[in-house]
Amino acid sequence: QPQLVESGGGLVQPGGTLRLICVASGMGISIHNLAWFRQAPGKEREFVAAISWRGDLINYAESVKDRFNISKDNSANMVHLEMNRLKPEDTAVYYCNAGGSFYTDYYTPGEVWGQGTQVTVSS
Repeated sequence: QPQLVESGGGLVQPGGTLRLICVASGMGISIHNLAWFRQAPGKEREFVAAISWRGDLINYAESVKDRFNISKDNSANMVHLEMNRLKPEDTAVYYCNAGGSFYTDYYTPGEVWGQGTQVTVSS
């Protein structure tokens, strides 16, 4: 069965940088759209960023645009999320997702989720 495993989370000070990694198994990421979502305590899970299987279409949530960068390495079957200039409001569990769909003004997640990695931004 396809699986996603996230890593790279941790505690970081405001203004700092973290790089999240998602490793896929049981599936080839070169033929699937990939995305990152996050969920803060008491909040709904929200979209963060997505990249198409071709790598030619990338979308970001307005709250992270110009700060986060999504990328992938097909040969290593990994997707990355580089998070720069982190803010306390970025604190959440970050989830990797595969198999979603792009629409004009939104992105719907696919069926495959990772277990999540905790990101805490605090001084």
